[in-house]
Amino acid sequence: MTSADVIGFYTKLNRMGIKIWIDGGWGVDALLGKQTRPHGDLDIAVEKKYVAQIRELLEAQGYKDVIKDDTSEWNFVLGDDHGRQIDVHAFVFDDQGNVKEGIKYPAGSLSGTGVIDGHAVNCISPEHMVKFHTGYKLRESDLHDVAALCERFGIEYPEEYVHLKKPRRPTKNIS
Repeated sequence: MTSADVIGFYTKLNRMGIKIWIDGGWGVDALLGKQTRPHGDLDIAVEKKYVAQIRELLEAQGYKDVIKDDTSEWNFVLGDDHGRQIDVHAFVFDDQGNVKEGIKYPAGSLSGTGVIDGHAVNCISPEHMVKFHTGYKLRESDLHDVAALCERFGIEYPEEYVHLKKPRRPTKNIS
């Protein structure tokens, strides 16, 4: 997925009145304000009430279901013949704006804002993005993403990433 693909999709949904949050690798890069690595897919968080519209839009563009081990009504991937994939993470809000069903985004996690190719986008907050990168077998991209987020936002490194922490350089005392 290129940045143009991401912004085109994001803008199209926005015009349709569908709010999404960018998650995953593109979410990290949005928070950092620049693309730091290639991305094979686009992860989005969206209210379940919009899933049918998103499916209809993507299917009209040649996207089809890509079956994965964790495919469910709440988490599924749609891909096209050009290798682009969109990983949909659906949820339902309660009356107070908390996620009550589906992919359990914690309170405050859907509060991030970032930039992709000069366009402001909604995304996962930096602190939660780091938390979401823990508790599973880490890939090279996870190490890259977490180190970049922790350094940029001053977030404490999770235990499995602490070996990546850059030592602080002593400051010179100018007298």
